[in-house]
Order: sequence, then C-alpha cells, then structure tokens
Amino acid sequence: MDYSERIQMTGTNDIFSIRNDAEFEAAALEIFRRQASECAPYREYLSLVEVKPEAVRTFAEIPYLPIELFKTHEIYCGETEPETIFTSSATTSMTPSRHPMRSLEHYERTFRAAFGTFYGEPSKWSLYALLPNYLRRKGSSLVYMADRLIAACGSGGFYLDDYDALLRDMAADSKPKILLGVSYALWDLAEKYAPKLSDTIVMETGGMKGYRKELPKEEFHKILCNAFGVKEIHSEYGMAELTSQAYSAGNNRFRCPAWMRVTVRDINDPFEQLPAGARGGLNITDLANCWSCAFIQTQDVGRTFPDSSFEIEGRIDRAEIRGCNLLVQ
Repeated sequence: MDYSERIQMTGTNDIFSIRNDAEFEAAALEIFRRQASECAPYREYLSLVEVKPEAVRTFAEIPYLPIELFKTHEIYCGETEPETIFTSSATTSMTPSRHPMRSLEHYERTFRAAFGTFYGEPSKWSLYALLPNYLRRKGSSLVYMADRLIAACGSGGFYLDDYDALLRDMAADSKPKILLGVSYALWDLAEKYAPKLSDTIVMETGGMKGYRKELPKEEFHKILCNAFGVKEIHSEYGMAELTSQAYSAGNNRFRCPAWMRVTVRDINDPFEQLPAGARGGLNITDLANCWSCAFIQTQDVGRTFPDSSFEIEGRIDRAEIRGCNLLVQ
C-alpha cells in the first residue's frame, strides 16, 4: 500500500493535490469533521465553546484550537502510536509543546513539498544549517527537517558555533547555497565576521531565544543585509505544533503552500475573524496536521494581505488583551 492510499484510509483528501480555494475548503471541512470526533481535546474544546460539528457548514465557521493546549493535552487522533513526538524549544521555566507525529514519511513529504514550492528541487542547492540551540536538544522538528533537506541537497551540513568552518566550507562550495540559521546565530556571525556571501540565500528562522535583544524585523534584516552583502533576507515560518512551513523571500511577507492558510482574529475576541490588512492574532489552518489538529490559534501577531500572503509583527502581549480569551485549562 503506497503513501497516498494510507492517507486516503484516514478519511482525508490528498492535500498535496489541492489546486484552488474550493478544494482547500472541502478538504478542511472533511478533516474538521474527523478531528472533531477523533481528537479528544479538540472535541472537548468545541463542546466548551458550544460549537456543534454537524452545524459547521463552511470553512469560515471552523473554530481554532488555542496553541497552548499542546503543552497540557495530547493533541492526537486515532489509536495508532505516533512514530515520534516533536517538542518546542523552551527555557527551564517553560513547559514545551508536544506534537505527536504519526508518520515521519508524511512529515518529510510535507516539508519537501513546501520547500519545492518556493525553491525548487533540493538537489540544486547546498544547505548550511546554523542551528546551535536546536542541535543541543532532542525532539526538534526543525533539526529533523534540516537534516533530511541536507541529505536531499547532497551537500552542506550542520554547524554549532564554529563560524570559521562554516565560512570555509561555504567558500569552497560551487553550488548555490542556502544559509539557514536562528536569528541570534546569524546576528553573531554578522557582528564577528561580516562575511560577504556570494550565490547564497540567507534564511532566518525562529527568534533570539533570549540570547539577544529582539529587534523589529526590518531593522534586524537590514543589519544582516549589510553584513552579508545580500539584497534581502529570506525567512522560514514553522513551529513544533505544525507540520507545514511558510516562506518569505524578503520584506517579512510570507507565503503558504496550497494546503496551508493564515487568517487573522481579533486579539480580544478569538472568534471574530478580521479582514485582510487588519492587525490581530494569527490563526493557521495546516491540513498536513492530519493526525493532530489542523486548526491552530497561535500567539503570533500580524496581518494578512489580499494575495493571501501574511506578515508577522511579534507575539501577543498579554497586556494588550482587554477582553477574555476562552481557554481550556
């Protein structure tokens, strides 16, 4: 039995063949109805917010699960044991999120398809991953993704903080290159070396993780552009609670693969959806979350645009919330 047949047996469409909004919404409703039944925390949440799954007729009516529940509940469907559990990065005072991943084959197909949508075949690239804080812990979906993409590229590698080795190996590499790094590590490299990189896309992912001062994205990207001699900084947007990734080719404007959508909600009323251009909390529909929950209410703040792209402005500051968000404790 091949991969597509196994996906079909779960009651979902082949999400990677979605071509338009109508197909996306049909697949989203199909996945919603299954997860509303099979994912116990989501089923409980829908009951608490008094939403009857059978009454949900359109994609716009689907409620989003608060992302905090990945810290306290097992967000998973079905009886089959997950192949692995991805966890979020967290300080010692924080509880990490846990995302059971039923199939690593499915995860790999998803991130390779997303990468291919925006960058083409991995084999034409070399991928250099500067991910020190992720490499020092287990359960990182980002490290798993980078490892498999490096293998698909056939060249590149992981680097902790040996910037001399990183720059030496990149200089000796004649292929087009992607330097994927956490923000604070790229800033360190820019400050200490300011290397002028040729034939290279610089791609940041994640934040400062408490290692450096958070800067407005525009200011931070300008620092990196000046140091590395590039015109723009690309970005990867993903998280442990998702299976898919969005990418930005510059100016903090992210685009999603066909099976992923981002909408904006009112910060004070999580059930009120806002139009394109309005600032609010980001809701993510990731149909590749086949066996967890595909409808996630994140703590990121941003806005969407009429072309379905989106930007991120930061995280929700609890001081901003004047109303009462309904969360399951």
